[in-house]
Amino acid sequence: MKMRNHTPVTEFLLMGIPHTEGLENVLFVLFLGLYLLTLLGNLLILLAILTSSDLHTPMYFFLGNLSVFDIFFPSVNSPKMILCLMGYSHNISYMGCASQLFFYHFLGCTECVLYTVMAYDRFAAICHPLRYTVIMSHQVCSILTLRAWIGSCLHASVLTFLVFKLPYCGPNEVDSFSCDIAVVLPLACADTSLAQTVSFTNVGVVALMCFLLILTSYTHIVISILKISSSEGRHRAFSTCSAHLTSILLFYGPVILVYLRPVSSLWLDSVVQVLNNIVTPSLNPLIYTLRNKDVKLALRKVLKQEGHSCGE
Repeated sequence: MKMRNHTPVTEFLLMGIPHTEGLENVLFVLFLGLYLLTLLGNLLILLAILTSSDLHTPMYFFLGNLSVFDIFFPSVNSPKMILCLMGYSHNISYMGCASQLFFYHFLGCTECVLYTVMAYDRFAAICHPLRYTVIMSHQVCSILTLRAWIGSCLHASVLTFLVFKLPYCGPNEVDSFSCDIAVVLPLACADTSLAQTVSFTNVGVVALMCFLLILTSYTHIVISILKISSSEGRHRAFSTCSAHLTSILLFYGPVILVYLRPVSSLWLDSVVQVLNNIVTPSLNPLIYTLRNKDVKLALRKVLKQEGHSCGE
């Protein structure tokens, strides 16, 4: 391959969501509303878990972690996207682009592992109820969470290094509203086959392993629930898993669209990113609130306390 005699790229130009010209105002209102709803909903759930002693259990410990990630994850790309829709500059610095890619995969991988740990928690609670407090002790929960953080950080570091160790010497137009592997790599002025292979394999293996572990946990859970004699007991056991299962479907649905579709599409890629970045994090608080009496009760207490504080 001939070397290009171009100036190294110092910034990238985010082109936004394809085929949405003229819809900037509508998208701005929609995305800003969903982003604010995400922040408010997850902050309320986190506050409810922290202030209610009844929710200081492994399941709600992981739910609190999920709320933290659902606050940070959309905050990686959404503010810049909203500013672009408002008419501000679409330019993003080289380091800003690298930071977006790193934190997108760091937080995305952490959330993927967290869903897996939550499935294991439900497996331990339903299949081994007598030993649940031992299996999911505070120490075990902390270790699992810490490993999720560290492992995801290493995962994202490898991906970011592979993508941004390549030279970029123009063009600098990113066909999306944020920097990700699929839209940044084609801009490199060097062979990207190694980075493409390793990144696709790395992301795919992590997602597949987590999905298989979740599937294994829920296979054992379903078998155990079907052995329960009373219909009320089966319903109660299923209800403790329904919110988690719904969140898993919302999380893995876009991932499956990315990796199993036969033909690449910039518009579909952008839609999938919007679902991952804004829609799913905004729905999680609603899912866990509507399907969980303990969380609803804790939220009512928090809102009443805030109401009394404002009335004084």
